Amino acid sequence: MEERYDPQSVEPKWQAVWEQTRAFAVTEDPEKEKYYLLEMFPYPSGRIHIGHVRNYTIGDVVARYKRMCGYNVLHPMGWDAFGMPAENAAIDNNTHPAKWTYENIAAMRKQLKRMGFSYDWERELATCDPEYYKWEQWLFIRMYEKGMVYRKESYVNWCETCSTVLANEQVEAGSCWRCGRAVQQKKLWGWFFKITDYAEDLLEYCDRLAGWPEKVLTMQKNWIGKSTGAEIAFPVQGTDESLSVFTTRPDTIYGATFMVLAPEHPMVKQLAAGTGQEEAVSEFVARMARESHTDRITEEREKEGVFLGAWCINPVNNRQIPIYTANFALMEYGTGAVMSVPAHDQRDFEFARKYGIEIIPVIKPEDISTGQTARDQAYTGDGEMVNSGPFDGMHNRQAYEDLIAYFEQHGMGKRAVSYRLRDWGISRQRYWGAPVPMVHCPQCGIVPVDEKDLPVRLPEDIDLLEGGGSPLSAHEDFINTECPKCKGPARRETDTMDTFVESSWYFERYCSPDYDGGMFDPAAVDYWMPVDQYIGGVEHAVMHLLYSRYFTRVLKDMGLVDFREPFTRLLTQGMVCKETQHCTDHGYLYPEEAEDRDESVYCKKCGNPVEIGRVEKMSKSKKNIIDPNQLVQYYGADTVRLFCLFASPPERDLEWSERGVEGGYRFLNRVWRLARTWMSRLKNTRPYDGAPGELDETPRGLYIKTHQTIKRVTEDIEARFHFNTAISAVMELVNAMYGIDSQITPDEADAQTTGVMRHALETVLLLLAPMVPHVTEEIWAALGHEAGSLANASWPVFREDALAAETKLIVVQVNGKLRGKFEIEADADDETIKARALEDENAIRFIGDKPIKKVIAVKNKLVNIVV
Repeated sequence: MEERYDPQSVEPKWQAVWEQTRAFAVTEDPEKEKYYLLEMFPYPSGRIHIGHVRNYTIGDVVARYKRMCGYNVLHPMGWDAFGMPAENAAIDNNTHPAKWTYENIAAMRKQLKRMGFSYDWERELATCDPEYYKWEQWLFIRMYEKGMVYRKESYVNWCETCSTVLANEQVEAGSCWRCGRAVQQKKLWGWFFKITDYAEDLLEYCDRLAGWPEKVLTMQKNWIGKSTGAEIAFPVQGTDESLSVFTTRPDTIYGATFMVLAPEHPMVKQLAAGTGQEEAVSEFVARMARESHTDRITEEREKEGVFLGAWCINPVNNRQIPIYTANFALMEYGTGAVMSVPAHDQRDFEFARKYGIEIIPVIKPEDISTGQTARDQAYTGDGEMVNSGPFDGMHNRQAYEDLIAYFEQHGMGKRAVSYRLRDWGISRQRYWGAPVPMVHCPQCGIVPVDEKDLPVRLPEDIDLLEGGGSPLSAHEDFINTECPKCKGPARRETDTMDTFVESSWYFERYCSPDYDGGMFDPAAVDYWMPVDQYIGGVEHAVMHLLYSRYFTRVLKDMGLVDFREPFTRLLTQGMVCKETQHCTDHGYLYPEEAEDRDESVYCKKCGNPVEIGRVEKMSKSKKNIIDPNQLVQYYGADTVRLFCLFASPPERDLEWSERGVEGGYRFLNRVWRLARTWMSRLKNTRPYDGAPGELDETPRGLYIKTHQTIKRVTEDIEARFHFNTAISAVMELVNAMYGIDSQITPDEADAQTTGVMRHALETVLLLLAPMVPHVTEEIWAALGHEAGSLANASWPVFREDALAAETKLIVVQVNGKLRGKFEIEADADDETIKARALEDENAIRFIGDKPIKKVIAVKNKLVNIVV
């Protein structure tokens, strides 16, 4: 071993060994239990950021650990390569999106390999490869033939900046999820996947995903948004038409005094025609189209609308009620028509007050004092039915069921279920995406492309349009084609597919990325799928994760797979955060643009004092970002990996700390020095593996500590993925080894002590190997093991007879109140005790999402967590 640990020589050496020996390449092996570990694949932006490093390090630890436990581990990597960012960057840099994308892939592949991640690079794929999206187009055609895909004209979410449609899931707080600009409503033709056909199944199986975080399941349940109630028909006066409404409050129907239609409702302009209200209605509809749905329905937003000049009939009392279009009604919920009951809905109450519409109470409050405020606000509670014909005097909950039966008996309506979830609009009006494989024929209508002509390739000789928009509609060689049916002239569809289509099945393609007989090799998918552990950000809860669950159901219904859920377990890692730095003259500063002087921070550009802001998620806009490449060049990949694992449990946010990185580097050097000091004695010594009772007191203590550490680290990784406490346990073991080193020199150590030290050092290397694989491989080889063998070594197993040790009881408090207790080894230090306290399930429940201000360990007896 070299005297000093040099990661710049050690790490590339072992990365080359792994690549030359195909250490992480796998095939199906029926004799071995499989484990499919997958992190959400990245968009090839050109540079990995520290969030990537954290995410992929977490996954790599699990993959390496499971491999050491004897599993046949699939751990692939690829590229979510289509999308608007590549197209916009190509416009900005006057290049082709394909060239820009593949150059970025090459750069990021190099960066990921430099981190030492154990990917099977032989399975690498890019979704912009025609051999990938060919099968996506094939599936689109199969879905179209089975009625799972349709085309319609509708109001869609339109981003003017990106010049394309967005799915509902891609609109965040009224803004485009990509560029952050306000989203408008626009009427366009587009293609839709019938995800609503699976709404109930997707909802039901949320309760069966035991390995998913509850917060993600809650987000999916809320997005699917199941509501039960009644669908009721309100006849339009003077016509044969009727308006169908869905309501969750059929018990209030006698109090319905007006009807509201969404501005996008197809009957709005029809009902206003010839009433003298046409101009006012058209102006209102146009104005609403320029606003996002989120802005329209916020509680703070004033309720406004326009009378259509038409009336409908309340079917239960034949009351004539006016029809309005209003900003708070949405086509995305129910039928786009709202039965408005101002006495018992606050939104309706405010609207009725504003426009002078009658308010009729139909539920008398159970608490009479509550009813005294009814003139000032709507009453939304339970009570006795009044002004409700034959249902007067009944409790409204009983009347709820009786009224539905009444509707069905008299042909007025029926029991119904409604979902917030809407069909997935997958059409995009941009170039860099998979072309929709359909043809428009003047004779035959819309016809699928012949399967033998797949893939429909994107033309490469294109000029991207400044400011967005697709050049495909102006590319004559692409558009002009032959009808697959009548062989006459036809025009090709110019929409491309939403990039979330590609990411909804890539995990299946990894199982057989070179298979050319279909989307994937059925035998390979049968062996590897479903994914055992999926890792990625919670921001994908109602887009990628929901779409992937839907897509897998489509594949199952087509007989292509025999499972309906793609991911057995899901880990959503926390964000990486750092304090911001702000200069009054130069705005936000990158870390390298500020310097410490005289216990203060100053701007390097102007010398002014810098304001240190709060700790926030790392972002380019706030410039509080760290370049992992620079860290790797200075400290090495193992140190960066160690920091990402040690600073915080994976599900929590990680606060960046330069001192934390330096601390990790010091620890690795400490292990290196210890190994080098004892190497001459240990290299030719067999590790002790006997019973602890046969050892003298000093080596016995280290031997027991070693097996306690194996047990703790195994449990921390296997049960909780709490790598921070696992690392802490190994640090304690290293401290114990230094305790012996401080008492005797290697030359003074007897055979017993030397054997136990060898066993302890090998254990340290095995336990750390998934986390810091390069330095551990180097020391492992120095001990005389075959080069590169640590990557496939077996995980250590603890001896039950070596676990006996004194323990102490630790009390856990949150803000001074008792919330839990646990036993821990008597020699555990304060940092280990604190870390274990933060894992306590009761403590976690009481901490919730509140930030932790301080963790105090008191006299080895209790830990107080201050939030």
